[in-house]
Amino acid sequence: MRYILPLLACGLAVSSCAKRPDAIVPVDVPMAAYSNLDCLALASEYLKEQASLSAVSKQQHDAATGDAVGVFLVGVPMSSTFGGDKEGQVAVAKGKVNAIEANMKAKGCNVPAISKPGQKGTSK
Repeated sequence: MRYILPLLACGLAVSSCAKRPDAIVPVDVPMAAYSNLDCLALASEYLKEQASLSAVSKQQHDAATGDAVGVFLVGVPMSSTFGGDKEGQVAVAKGKVNAIEANMKAKGCNVPAISKPGQKGTSK
C-alpha cells in the first residue's frame, strides 16, 4: 500500500510529458486548402511550412527533453506544466506540409529538396 501513491504519482507525471515531434500524428488538412495554387506558389508555400515545422519541432523536442529532465530531477514535467508543449502546432504544421505535398504530386510538380542541418549539398 505504501508504494501505490508514489507509483501513481510517477505514472501521472510521465503520462503528461511532451511527446517527441516524430511521435506526433499530423492533423488532417484538406487538399482543397492549396488547390488554387500553381507549382511555383506551392513550392514557396512548401518551403515556408517546412521551415515552420522545423522551428516548432525543435521547440517540441526541447520541451520533451525538459520534461524528461524535470520528471527525473523534480518529479514534474516542467515544460508541459509551464506551456512549453507545442504538440498541437507540430500536428498542424505536419498536416499542412502533407496537404501541400499531396497537391504538388497531384499536379505533377517537383517537391523541393529540403536540406537538413549539417547536411552538405551535392555538387557535380
